[in-house]
Amino acid sequence: MAAGGALAAALWAALDPSRGALAVLLAGVALLIAGAAWLEGGPASVKDLTLVATLGGLAAAGRVLFAPIPNVQPVTVIVAAAGVALGPRRGFGALAALASNFFLGQGPHTPWQMLAWGGCGAAAGLARRALEGRLAFMAFCFALGFAYGALMDVWHWYGFLPHNAASLVVVLGAGIAFNAAHAIGNLVIAAVAGPELRRVLERYERRLKTEIIWA
Repeated sequence: MAAGGALAAALWAALDPSRGALAVLLAGVALLIAGAAWLEGGPASVKDLTLVATLGGLAAAGRVLFAPIPNVQPVTVIVAAAGVALGPRRGFGALAALASNFFLGQGPHTPWQMLAWGGCGAAAGLARRALEGRLAFMAFCFALGFAYGALMDVWHWYGFLPHNAASLVVVLGAGIAFNAAHAIGNLVIAAVAGPELRRVLERYERRLKTEIIWA
């Protein structure tokens, strides 16, 4: 109901082009509420919730640590590895953007960063069977760098710039270098640490499912 209300408000705001920023903010909030409900509908044990919170904190710490390097975002590889190892629900890495932005700056971009990284983790979880090899995982993370950037560029264009093709082309063109840096950073991080991180998470997943019965 909350997601539906926020989406209805976003559609109302979108009727006036001057309210574009408000419209995309409300749409982001609506999608985040829906994503939270989806996550809540999954595993609900204390161990699962602790794992999700720990992954969010790890990804946020990695983002803050790499902040001096322009647009290198280890969060993408971390949430993708979590998606492959733990499935789309627990790979939904929205928490990382919210936590790291307490250090890097909150703003209207935060809900869309949360959605973008949540989508990266969920997509990796849905494609987990195809991403077991190192090269496949590296290529996927490379592509996620451009996908994440494209979503953020379109959000910026619709929310703050004239809604025409020329301004869209300018925004997408200006973002190419930043998105390439993100993609190349993902490629390097995935090559160095991606499969190892995935194996650590898979071992933890097996431990979560282990039951000890005292005879």
